Amino acid sequence: MATAGKNLSDYDINSLPDAREMSIGIVVSEWNDDITENLYNGAVATLVACGVPAGNIHRLNVPGSFELIYGCRKMQHSTYAATSKLRKKSLDAVIAIGSVIRGETAHFDFVCHGVTAGIKDLNLNKTRIPVIFCVLTDDTKEQSIARSGGIHGNKGDEAAIAAIKMAAIKNL
Repeated sequence: MATAGKNLSDYDINSLPDAREMSIGIVVSEWNDDITENLYNGAVATLVACGVPAGNIHRLNVPGSFELIYGCRKMQHSTYAATSKLRKKSLDAVIAIGSVIRGETAHFDFVCHGVTAGIKDLNLNKTRIPVIFCVLTDDTKEQSIARSGGIHGNKGDEAAIAAIKMAAIKNL
């Protein structure tokens, strides 16, 4: 298990880039919403704790994890009124939040592969806005709970830290 012995919520705030001017988009799958809401709440709390103004965090809901790709692309091509500036600006990063739990059919494999490849493709496009993969792909609901605020921490926290770091790299 990749998360054994690791807490997804551990980070050193002093080692992070300045996030006070950053604007972050979060696309949230409504499927398995008890899990995705926990991931979203963790991501937002971490972004705010690291200095991102709450008004610079923008949410878009999509029906399921496969639709995260389209939602993230929409966010990459959108502009938002940043509270810290008078002009509209594009986002510095987008976080894709989803949860796919293995069932009795191959549907799990198709969705997981498609979402992974789709988000990879978005990171290779010309917008220069990184998309952070925060999609849990677990065998059981218990594993998802453990990674969305349970014993392994919250993958949303980890995604928020990745978004801040990638936004800083984007701006180099």
